[in-house]
Amino acid sequence: MNMDKTALIGLMSGTSLDGLDIAHVEFSEDGSASISFELLHSENVHFPKELRAALLKAAELPVPQLLILDKKLGKFYAESVKQFIDRNKINLNEIRAIASHGQTIYHQPQNGFTLQIGCGTTLAYHTGLPVINDFRTKDIVAGGQGAPLVPIGDFSLFSGQADAFLNIGGFTNISYKELGVIKAFDICPGNLPLNKLSASKGLDYDRNGDLARSGDINFFLLDMLNSLEYYQQNGPKSLGTEWLEEHFYPLLKFDKEIESNLRTVVEHIAIQISNILHKAALKSVMITGGGALNKFLIERIAHYFGGKLIIPNKELIDFKEAIIFAFLGYRYLQNKPNNIPSVTGAAVEVVGGTLHTPN
Repeated sequence: MNMDKTALIGLMSGTSLDGLDIAHVEFSEDGSASISFELLHSENVHFPKELRAALLKAAELPVPQLLILDKKLGKFYAESVKQFIDRNKINLNEIRAIASHGQTIYHQPQNGFTLQIGCGTTLAYHTGLPVINDFRTKDIVAGGQGAPLVPIGDFSLFSGQADAFLNIGGFTNISYKELGVIKAFDICPGNLPLNKLSASKGLDYDRNGDLARSGDINFFLLDMLNSLEYYQQNGPKSLGTEWLEEHFYPLLKFDKEIESNLRTVVEHIAIQISNILHKAALKSVMITGGGALNKFLIERIAHYFGGKLIIPNKELIDFKEAIIFAFLGYRYLQNKPNNIPSVTGAAVEVVGGTLHTPN
């Protein structure tokens, strides 16, 4: 049977700023509804120290400086992709497009906008490849949250492997089916507050959750975190760094009792995740994202959830979102919708994304 094959490069740069994930993915269709993929090459490229520092403060920058950073990040993406292509001896003519998530600076769907920087025109010009980015805006214009977009990939590429798909990145999001309808939303924070607390100890992150494991739960803080109004809302709903700054971080201490704060936030995340898993009566969940490597956090989730936790291979843990954004770009090229209204709250299905050509 003839297979229609299309290769893209997916780029994912998450809120936890642990680098740029690059995935070279080939999608295959045989004319039926089924689709398969092969991850041909993958790599994580760390941000240069100066660029990472600028991205951490990007939301505070005046507009001209933010626009300069947008172009700098686009150039960094381009240089990283070119080196990735050279190292892996990839034939440029076999790549249909780059699908880039970009770096989220603002996410305010309630105000009708979201902003991911990493200039698509710069990326296209310097790589010589078409670029699709800005995947979230059209969904927001259609009345949606612009997030999460990953569930269409979860159920198109990984269907049958688990009842639900949990990604613990900067934030923690889930997708699952309820009476045949896909539901997905941000559950709670993920690595962002854990990394911010770890930074107070001079660490980029809490390796294996060892610092958190050494701390004691502050039950007063735990109760305040679990009582945040967001957890009472029904979906569709999504979180952004603005919510952390306004509602979450003011409850924490970043100058003392770091181990206790880490321990308490880990417990909070585990409780919020298990609440959703139990409420949806799920029996198995696949966990990806950096949080899947936090052994202590996984232990605490297992403590509250009696079902099966599926931790895939490290390549899938690290690159699932980059793979799925390549898939969103693949859908864009086919002129097929790449959002799910039952997930985002949009009024209609849309073909999200903006195309940038190299010439």
